[in-house]
Order: sequence, then structure tokens, then C-alpha cells
Amino acid sequence: MRTGQAAPGIDAAAAGGTVARDMAFLAPDAVAAALAVDPATGLDPGEVRARAARWGPNALRARPPVPAWRRLLAQFADPLVLLLIVAAAVSAGLWLREAAAEGQSGLPFESLAILAIVLLNAAIGTIQEARAAQAVAALRRMSAARARVIRNGTRQEIPAAELVPGDVIRIEEGDAIPADARLVRASALLTNEAALTGESVPVPKGAHPEDALPKDALPKDALPKDALPKDALPKDALLLDRRAGGETDPAEPRTMVFSGTTVSAGLGLAIVTATGMRTELGRIAGLLEETTDEVTPLQTELARLGRRLGLAVLAIAGVLAVTIVLADHIRTLPALLDTLILAVALAVAAVPEGLPAIVTAALSLGMLRMARRRAIVRHLAAVETLGSADVIASDKTGTLTRNVMTVRTVVTASGRSTPGGPPAGPDGPLRSELRQALLAGALANDAVLQEREGGVAIQGDPTEGALLVAARTAGLGAEARRFVRLAEIPFSSERRRMSTLLRETGGPSCLVAVKGAPDVVLARSSRERVGGRDRPLTPERRDAILAANAALAGDGLRTLGLAHRAVPEGEATAPDDRIEQDLVFLGLAGMSDPPRPEAREAVARARAAGIRSVMITGDHPRTAAAIAAELGIASDGTALTGAQIDAMAPGALDEAVRRVSVYARVAPAHKLQIVRALQRNGLVVAMTGDGVNDAPALKAAEIGIAMGVTGTDVSREAADIVLADDNFATIVAAVEEGRAIFANIRKVLRYLLSSNLGEVATMALGVVLAPLLGLAAGPGEVVLPLLATQILWINFVTDGAPALALAVDPVDPAVMKRPPRPRGEGVLTGAMAWSLSFIGIVTAACSLFVFDACLPGGLVAGSGTLAYAQTMTFTTLVLCQLFNVFNARSAEASAADGLFKNRWLWGSIVLSLLLQVAVVYTPVLQQGFSTVALSPGDWLFCAGVASAVLVLEELRKAVARARRSAAPGA
Repeated sequence: MRTGQAAPGIDAAAAGGTVARDMAFLAPDAVAAALAVDPATGLDPGEVRARAARWGPNALRARPPVPAWRRLLAQFADPLVLLLIVAAAVSAGLWLREAAAEGQSGLPFESLAILAIVLLNAAIGTIQEARAAQAVAALRRMSAARARVIRNGTRQEIPAAELVPGDVIRIEEGDAIPADARLVRASALLTNEAALTGESVPVPKGAHPEDALPKDALPKDALPKDALPKDALPKDALLLDRRAGGETDPAEPRTMVFSGTTVSAGLGLAIVTATGMRTELGRIAGLLEETTDEVTPLQTELARLGRRLGLAVLAIAGVLAVTIVLADHIRTLPALLDTLILAVALAVAAVPEGLPAIVTAALSLGMLRMARRRAIVRHLAAVETLGSADVIASDKTGTLTRNVMTVRTVVTASGRSTPGGPPAGPDGPLRSELRQALLAGALANDAVLQEREGGVAIQGDPTEGALLVAARTAGLGAEARRFVRLAEIPFSSERRRMSTLLRETGGPSCLVAVKGAPDVVLARSSRERVGGRDRPLTPERRDAILAANAALAGDGLRTLGLAHRAVPEGEATAPDDRIEQDLVFLGLAGMSDPPRPEAREAVARARAAGIRSVMITGDHPRTAAAIAAELGIASDGTALTGAQIDAMAPGALDEAVRRVSVYARVAPAHKLQIVRALQRNGLVVAMTGDGVNDAPALKAAEIGIAMGVTGTDVSREAADIVLADDNFATIVAAVEEGRAIFANIRKVLRYLLSSNLGEVATMALGVVLAPLLGLAAGPGEVVLPLLATQILWINFVTDGAPALALAVDPVDPAVMKRPPRPRGEGVLTGAMAWSLSFIGIVTAACSLFVFDACLPGGLVAGSGTLAYAQTMTFTTLVLCQLFNVFNARSAEASAADGLFKNRWLWGSIVLSLLLQVAVVYTPVLQQGFSTVALSPGDWLFCAGVASAVLVLEELRKAVARARRSAAPGA
């Protein structure tokens, strides 16, 4: 059927509802006709565009995003900000009333300045939140679901949102089903429909009702252990049909697969019948709530820290206000309002209210940097945990190796040969055996070779692709095409083999082709192919085959056993484990999968960072040990196998994981045991996985890492991080970025808290030391080193752009030369608290020294006016905080290290300086902030004093480095 041809059932079927579900009762060819598609070739591009235009994207409807005006209003939810606005408004009203009574003209510039700064802070906060939200949305788009489809006769992988009714999709173990679809082919297919029914018991599926077999018709090892609870699927089990009549019928759910469910085992080919809101999941969901914002432990800790700081600052501001009122005998309402505004302004400025938005921006922007390095973070908390990772437990194939398989050699009964090369033994028997072995490998295979410019592209598993290429090289392409597949029993990590049932065109019987782990295939074989004849497998030959397998593994080759069996026509019914018995062993295929060139360096970098690399693989122990030695993971040749783990006494594995770094012939259940054992040793584990049965281990590990190329949807859903290139070096790069993100958040925290502490200390000590500083206030007057407007301006100028610039500071190479951060270590340590206090006190001392030096009297005699002294103090405090930006870049290293790497930091400093110049010299701002013009000499004096913040902190760091170097064992 032409895909562009109109079909009367397409509109009704794609619209969902009863008609779409009635597809379950049609034969597969009738479904294809109703949806105007050929399952062998799929839709053509023109038809896809037409259906996409008609039916829209395959996505559930979401609530609209929060509009900008609501995000702006949310910035005023802080009670302190509201109190400041109200007090400023009342103060402005009083000023206007007094001005009218006295016949004065003008505006209440100070009150207007306060309101302007509050509005500007709100606008900046809104912009920061919007950018963080955009970054998170971009990350969600990167991790969007994908689907495998057949379009225009070729296999493709596309975003699931691009599916249209009539698309032909391929599903297999571990996939998330992207849309409602009618099966047209299935093999041992089971799905988990808990998202729809609430029941997690796997449901058998088939293209025809009779294909949906009860569990006792499946091979006993076709499923992972415990995938089916005992007696969970009685033969008469029914699933309620969701039609209006409410009658039950087992055919409808058994021939349909539904969006939002997952494939527990097997594989299938299906035609999409409904997408988006027209799916069963769409009708149940009705309206998808916008994904809730994730709150990480770090954000929770910072929120708690912010609340504590807020309470402390409120107490200080309250005491300060009471002290001013009592000391200066303030009784008038305007003076009381000025005092209130000053206290509230100090509280608003001292609490780093912008910290949550900056932290979110740092996390989100850091995650985007990680995404550019091919590591897509699904959970924010993983970014924090990366810095504490002690162990990276990685798969071998495709992660530590290139996953570019090539069949290097085939060992058969008569010798060893290379596909396409000259035989290494008797030409006749050896060539015949080679052809039989490679043919079995090509038939027990789900990969596809597609002709591309410059060569052949492999669609599917690289191991299966290597077997196809080898068969093609041996000239077996035409012979393989003579066989028609009838059924298959898919590969699983429990079975460790795959079988297909085929019929040769014009042949008298059927053939079973098997490939899998050599020991598994050999155990199911009773005969061996020698030349053109079969002979019994003797114990001596079995031992010889296992020895040959060990030798290939010792050379670093990945091995597969190949076998077949002729099946009489009468036995070729449903595939079960009976057809995998009494096999004829054909040979061993040895495939090379060279280590990634960058993997050895990545292992060394991880070791320098105090992180231990562990290899976990299903391959032969000698293969694993050879690759591990080449990569520098382990050099002693020791590898612990799954069988050895099973035989261990309780507690023995806990001791073994301390010394063993290579695990071979392991099942997914062993991965979980290894993770638990490492954790019981107090280690933070990053674990990789790709299969559906790896999900428990990925969830159990502190950092679950799934493969983006070869991984299943189930493993990706269970993981915290998805590798877009399946590369071990990307994991190490993600650790580096994770450490850098956490370090940048600490930089921001160090800067904001020390700077704000300097402001609080300046005001508090200014009140306490007023007589010494030459402050003389008249009755009812409020005289302090800084005005409320100036405090708010400092908060606006120095807490915004410089803090954001620190959040995007480039990665410091030194982060990968430090050991992992202790798991229980908080974001604010004791050493940091001491450093913050030191900088805060130095800032206050510098500011008050300038204030005292500008006023008559005091410790240092000056001759300036109060407005001049306040302007000088104001400017000095701004410069102190800008110098402090360089201090905050590292708790240990000199500020000169990497001084010019962060152009955003220099830009923010220049911007802050320009704003300060503007507030000092612009007439309208002079009125609003009570400043006076300063001379160049004044600026030099302020800068010279303020530089003490940088100089003294540099001296402190130098002393700390010297002590650490002199310490024993340094």
C-alpha cells in the first residue's frame, strides 16, 4: 500500500478513543490498511509531515509557564522587602507633607532611591530566575525520550515527540513505549503497565491474541529472576477493556502496547495508533502538571543557612535600631522612620537573598557545560554528589572500550581462521566450518547493515553488526537472505544467549541459530560440526574448546559461541527452551573491541583525584583482566567472577571489594551486590549501566550513570546522569565539572557572606564606636557611617553581577588534584567561617578608618563634612567588596592564579565601578544617595585602604600554604 494513500480509518484511529482501541481486534494487515502504512517500509517523509501537521506533536499537554509579571511580583514576597517599601513610602509622604507646609519644592529623593533599588533588585532576580529556568528547560530537552522507527524503508532513531499515527516502531527490552500502538510482530514480549493499571506484574503481549502466552509457555529463563511473581499470571487472567460497555476481553490489551509503559522482556514491531493526549495515558492524565522544581540537598542547606543568617541579622538590626533610638534620644516620627528604614535596609542588604537564584543558575549553567561535554544530568542532586565520588564502577564494553567490534578470528573444530583471510588449516573443512559458524552468527542477529556513502553503517548492537560484517566479508549475504525468521527468543543478561527460529526458502525443515556466551552455548550442545559432518562432543573436546576460549580472552578478545540445530517442521511451533537443546556447536568468534584512546588518561586523572576505577563486565575474566591492565585499572590480573561472588560467605564480598577492581562474568544482580558492598565500606559510588536489569544498581548507587547510545530507556530513567557518548572519559569530565560547580557555589557563598558581614560590622561598630570616630549627632538626629540608601546601593552594585560572574568561573585544574569531598561535609566549613569573619572585620576596619580620617576629631583628625565622610566610606566599602571578589575565587590559592581567565568577572567589576562613579558624580543620584563629588586623590586614598582586604587575605593564604607544606606527610 502506498503510504500517501488516504484510508478511511486513519482519521478515526488517530483520534484515539473507541475506534483506536478497536484496532486491537483487527488482524495486523487490516491495522496496516486502516492506518495506510506498510509495516516493512513505514511512512515516507511527505506523509510524516502531513500527519504531523494534522495531529501535532506526540506530547502530553502541559500547563503554561508562569508569566514574567508573576515572577516579578514573587520577588516582593519577602516581608523585609515589603516592610522597607512601606516605610519608604510613609517617609516620602511625611517629607511631602512637611515640604508643602514649608512651601518647599522638590522630591523625596532618598525614598525614591530606595524604591528604585528595590525595583531594580526585583528585576535582576526575575532575569536570573528566568535564565536558570531556560537552562533547566534546555537540559530537559536534551534528555527527551527517543523512539526507533522504520521510515521510508530504513531504521531511524527520532525524538519520541515526532511520532505520528501510522509510524512503525521497534521496541525491545528496557524501552519506554513512546505511543499507543498495535503490535504486528512480537517475540516473548512482556510489558510493565503499572503507569496505567497500578499493577507492576509484566503482561504478555503478542501480535495475535493466541501469541500472548501465559508465563508457563515461555522459556523458564527467558525473564530476569523474580520478574514474574509466583502464580502472578494465571491463564485466565483478563484485563478490563476500557470501552464504554465495560466488558472484558483479553485480546485488546494483549495486542496493544501503551504510551508510558515499559518493555520488561522481548521485542516487537508495532504501528502507532494514537499519540499525545489521544493515548490512554493522555486521557488518564488529562492535564500534565508542570514538572515540579527539584530541590537539592545543597539548596536545602543554603535555605536553612539563609534563614539562620536572616534571624541573626534581624537581631543585630533590631539591637542597632534600639541603640540608636536610646543613644540619640530620638522621639520624632520622621527620625523614628529613618531609624526603621536604616535597620530594615541593613537587614535586606545583609541577607544574601539573591543566593538561591545564583545557586540555581550555577547548577543549571554548570549542567549545560556538562551537557556540552556529553554528560546530561537528569537530577540536580547528582551534581553535588559527583564531588564526593570515591569509586567509578564502569561497564567495559563501549564505555572503557570503543564498542567498535570486529571479528578477528573464528576457532572451529579444524583450526583457526580469519573472515576474508586465508585459512590457517586444511582449506576444505576449515572453510566450510567458518561459513557455517558465520552464517549462524548472521541469522541469530537483530542488527541491520545499511549502505551509506563511503561504506556500511550498522543499525543495532555493535557485536551483532560485527557478525553481519564478517558474514558479508565471507560472501554469505545472499545465503542468509534465503532464511525467513519465524520467531526468536531474545537475549537477556540472565539467559546470556539469543536464538532465532528460521525457515529456509524451499527447505524441508526449520533451523535454530544460537549465539551467546561460549560456556552457555557449549553446555546446550551435544555435537560439533567437523567439515560437513556432525560428531559427538566428547569431554576432551569440551575442555579444548574452553581452553581455546580462555586463550582468545587472554588476548583481550571478546568471545561468542555459535551453534545451530535443524528442527523438524512439526516441532517449529512456539519458541521455548526445548529448541535450544541438543545444539551443534559451530565455533568461537573472537572479536576485538580496543580500549578508547582517552580511557587510560581518564583512569589516571581519576586516580590523581582520589577516585578508584572499577571494571564490571559480562566478558571472560581473562579478557577483562587484559583490558584492565592496558587501561591501568589493575595490573595483577585478578578478576572476581559472578560465580565466585555467589559462593562467598556473608561479609566476604565487603572485604573483597577493598582490593578487587575487576569483575567478570557478572549478572545485573551482582552489580547491586558490589554497589552495596562498596557502600558498606563507606564509599560513594558512581555506577554505570545500560540494561533494564541494571536499574536497581543504578538507583542504589549515589550516582547512577546510564548509557545514552546503547542504554535502555528504563536504565536512563533510573539514572542521575546519561552519557551521550557512552565514554568513561566523559564520566571523569562530569566529576571535574561537578567539583567545579560546587567550588563555584562556595566562591559565591564566600564572597556574599564575607562582604555582607563587612557591611553589618561597619554599621554595628560605627554605632558602638561613634564617640571615638568623632560622630556628633544633635538631639533627635540619626548620624551613622552610611545611609540606608547607600547600604541598599552597595547591595545592588556588588551582590549582583560579581556574584554571578563567580558562579561561572572557569574550571580550576586543581579540583582534580584534590581528594573527594567528605560525604558529610557541609557547604560552609569551619575554615570558611574563620576566613569570612577575618575578611568582614578587615572590611569594617578599612571603612571606619576612612570615615574617621575624613571627620574632625576622632582617632585620626580630618576636616571634611559628614556628607563627604559618608561618601568616602560608601566608596571604600564598595571597593573593599570588589577587591574581595578576587579573594573569593579560592580559599587557598593566590588571587594571582588564573587572574584573567574569567572575562565575566572583570566585566562585572568594571560595571560596578562605573555605577559607583555615576552615583558619586551624577546630580540626580547625588540627591538620592546624599553623595558629594570626590577628587582623584580621594579615589586613590579609598582604593589604597580598600586594597588591604586583598593584601591581608593573600598573606593569610600564604601562611596557610606554608604550614600545610611543612606539615608531616605533605
